[in-house]
Amino acid sequence: MKKLLFLLIAVIISTASAHAFIDSYSINRDKLPEEAQQMLTEYFPKAKVSLIKIDRHLLKKTDFDVRLTNGTTIEFTNKGKWTSVDCGSKAVPESLVPKTIRNYVAKNFSGVAIVSIRKRNAGYDIGLSDQVMLRFNLLGQFKGVSMEDE
Repeated sequence: MKKLLFLLIAVIISTASAHAFIDSYSINRDKLPEEAQQMLTEYFPKAKVSLIKIDRHLLKKTDFDVRLTNGTTIEFTNKGKWTSVDCGSKAVPESLVPKTIRNYVAKNFSGVAIVSIRKRNAGYDIGLSDQVMLRFNLLGQFKGVSMEDE
């Protein structure tokens, strides 16, 4: 009887802990941290959320992948800080891109829009509308062309 009880408890605990790491989905902005909600309101005031994927990880904190009805995808940390914005073929809101990077792109890639930005520990990856990926350090200094899978 004790073995059966122990087995039953083990199954319940393992099922519950496995469930804790299963991704979930929502369309409710309230599921996002406050900072993420504010970012969406400030930079994408007219866009509606079409899907929020809440990524739960075993060794890493939860993060959020948000898709807007205009096709934009945004990734947020568990605290609500954005880590990447991909607007497809539309320009990223200008004020999301550091001024030094905006100036460099305007000077060296005239007529090309910044359509994605990803924050990294060492700087930024910038996607341009002509499919070129640029890499910048945290100070906004150009470091070269970035490869997609880096």
